[in-house]
Parts: sequence; C-alpha cells; structure tokens
Amino acid sequence: MRILLVEDDVLLGRGVAAGLAQAGWVVDWTTDGLDAEAALRTTTSDAIVLDIGLPGMDGLTLLGRTRAAGNPVPVLVLTARDTLADRVAGLDAGGDDYLVKPFELAELQARLRALLRRSKGTADPIIRHGRVALDPASHAVFLDDEPIGLSAREFATLQELMMNAGRVRTRSQLEDSLYGWGEEIGSNTVEVYVHNLRRKLHPDLIRTVRGVGYIIPADA
Repeated sequence: MRILLVEDDVLLGRGVAAGLAQAGWVVDWTTDGLDAEAALRTTTSDAIVLDIGLPGMDGLTLLGRTRAAGNPVPVLVLTARDTLADRVAGLDAGGDDYLVKPFELAELQARLRALLRRSKGTADPIIRHGRVALDPASHAVFLDDEPIGLSAREFATLQELMMNAGRVRTRSQLEDSLYGWGEEIGSNTVEVYVHNLRRKLHPDLIRTVRGVGYIIPADA
C-alpha cells in the first residue's frame, strides 16, 4: 500500500516514514503543501497522512482542493491542534479521520488500515479469497490456515490484488503500489512476484489478462 505523507516537521516526518516503511508500507514524503498537490496529480496513493500547518499551502486548503478535484483518496489528518473546532474543520474539509500529535506509530498504522478497509467497502480486518487469508496487521498470509512465507514485495503484490479482487491491475498500477519515489524498478519484477505467488499459493489464484495486467477473480 502506498502512502503520501505530508509533514513539514523533518524529525517527525523521518520517523513516521521510516516506521511505516519498516512495517511494509510504500511511503512518499513531502514537507510542502504545494509539492503535495503536485504529487497528487502525478502519483496514485492509497491514503494520505496530512499535517495541517504546512508551508506553501496549508493542509486544510490542500484537502479542500483535493476533494474539489474529485479525488476520493482516504485522508488521515495529522496535527497538533486539539480543539473541537480544529477537529471539526479537518473532518468537514474532507478528512476521513483525525489523529492528534503526539501519537504512537502503532495507532497511526491501525487507523490507516481501517481507512483502507472502509475505502474498499469491507469491515473484516482479514482479507480472504477462497483458501487464502491475508492479515495486513501482522503481515501474515495463510493457505488453508497454514502460514506461508512471502517476501515484503510478494506480500504487497498479493495485498494489492486481493484488495482489488474482480478488477484488473495493470503492471504500472502494481509497480505504483510497490515502489516509492526514486526507487529503481526492474524490467520484470512484477512478473517475478506473480510467478512466486502462484508457486507458493495456487497456480490459478492470479490470472493474467493478456496485454492488460493481472487479476484475482471476485468469485472465490
């Protein structure tokens, strides 16, 4: 899952980015509201962690413009402002959740997982498809209730496909979910991850749509 982190506190931003990356998230980090708006035009993110007090453009303005542009990306508002009026303003501007500084990284991750579940229209924290179950919180995958060892990017590929079951994901979309800004992408990395998942789980779990991409069918 790919997160856009918009936070101008360098120490905090570095810590959050490192913590999320260590937990398996792909993190793009910017410290400026205008840069964040430009990023939203060129990069597809699964969620945004958005500070309110930003240089260039404040977080509430960025949030309002994002919603006015029709972008439904889940947004977690992150701020030191703890008054009721500030919380209401953030939610009314289009925020989906609100977390006040200081906070624990584990809570931030849990709130992001909840936002992503709601954005996909599911309440179950475990993603299931037939014999396969995937737990985003523990980064565990099970086949017939038996744990299966996956690399971080194999897990991310499987999660992206399972969360979009019934919808074809192009190679470019899968790459966007696996790699952040500045990371080098190999010429056949997606194909390798899909091959490994088929070998470790089931050869028919992921289907190739020739000339388009890959899909896990909606029906288990």
